[in-house]
Amino acid sequence: MMADRWTRMVRQQVGLGRFLPLGGPYDGAWIAERAASGVLRGAAERDVPEVRLGGVRIGLADPGEAAEPAVPAPPSALPPGPLRLTAEFAATAAWPLPETASRLRTALAVTATERIGLDLTEVDLRITELLDTEPPSSRPGTPETRGGTDTSGGAGMPGAAESEAARAPGSAGVAGAVGGGPEGERVAAVVLRVPGVSRLTGVWGLPVRLGEQAPASGDALPRRHARVDLAVAAGFRPLEVARAVRAAVAEALPDRPTVAVLVTDLD
Repeated sequence: MMADRWTRMVRQQVGLGRFLPLGGPYDGAWIAERAASGVLRGAAERDVPEVRLGGVRIGLADPGEAAEPAVPAPPSALPPGPLRLTAEFAATAAWPLPETASRLRTALAVTATERIGLDLTEVDLRITELLDTEPPSSRPGTPETRGGTDTSGGAGMPGAAESEAARAPGSAGVAGAVGGGPEGERVAAVVLRVPGVSRLTGVWGLPVRLGEQAPASGDALPRRHARVDLAVAAGFRPLEVARAVRAAVAEALPDRPTVAVLVTDLD
């Protein structure tokens, strides 16, 4: 049973892709690459319907320009810095290909920066195929358009059982699902009241983690650190929601810990 659980959790994290920095080094927020890619695909489908977007990857534009984050980053997260998006696409001949590429580049860049909050500075596109007809639209509610992630290890609604427990602060289910004991429950309740937070999620099974951050110098005392994994509701900008969550969690605990936010899903 334990081996199966670890296998599901590894598959979950692999499915999320890399964790991309939201905002700058002082924002303390990251978003799963898969969640961001889902929104980008939806924008391409809506704004450039004659295009079928292929593989999308987002990484650091120049690793040498990356900054040290002000709070501890989640495992495998990229450091804050300018990002580059690379993508392949197929398109019809309804528009001249350079014009199609320009429209697609604009749709992806605007969505990444304004809708999500990524520091995207470069968009590299490569056309792979000419289409005879316009590609069909994805069905509403599919992972490609929602950016959702299956955190349960099975089929159906992403993380449904975990989400129901996390939506009910003070219930018996929250203590086991959240982590961090009574303080973890308090953090969960505070986070779920922040506008734009649709649910708690949790990479490796815990949506709230409380621990100690190593001091910057040998003379300093350890400072507590909190990490919250969550989903952002439709119509809200993930970067702004993450900032609000960080402020709310720091205010909720008397020692005002450092706080990191990981957005795993965009609902």
